[in-house]
Amino acid sequence: MSDILVDTNILVYSFDPRDLQKQERAQQVFAQLASAGRAVLSVQCLTEFFRTVRWRLPHPLGPETALLEVARFAATCKVLDLTASAVLEACRASNSYQMSIWDSLIWAVARLNNVPFVMTEDAEHDSILDGVHFLNPFHAAFDITALEP
Repeated sequence: MSDILVDTNILVYSFDPRDLQKQERAQQVFAQLASAGRAVLSVQCLTEFFRTVRWRLPHPLGPETALLEVARFAATCKVLDLTASAVLEACRASNSYQMSIWDSLIWAVARLNNVPFVMTEDAEHDSILDGVHFLNPFHAAFDITALEP
């Protein structure tokens, strides 16, 4: 089975109790991907996660807890670097497809590392952009059993 790059928003929902359905789904999907060895992250996801859970949640994580979670993600997932090539590809996509630079960076890292799927709520579910397939685990049509090996 193919790797899936998990966007920051999925990681954050696992720690955000404001929407219990999204929290449960995010935890379930991430656990399934991680246990199958299919979860991939960009270094961008790790830094965005840390910033968000430390300062943007209504009940932020403490500094040591946030650091431990970042370390856990780094140990559990394959982590892909953000390179100059990825930045240039992201800028191209941002210009061509009117994507935010942050979403474009996630897409570019997946594309340049031959990761065929990005799991995010920031793109249309089941859409494909230059060979990268977007999956939204919160979309009604999302089928978690399709992720099983």
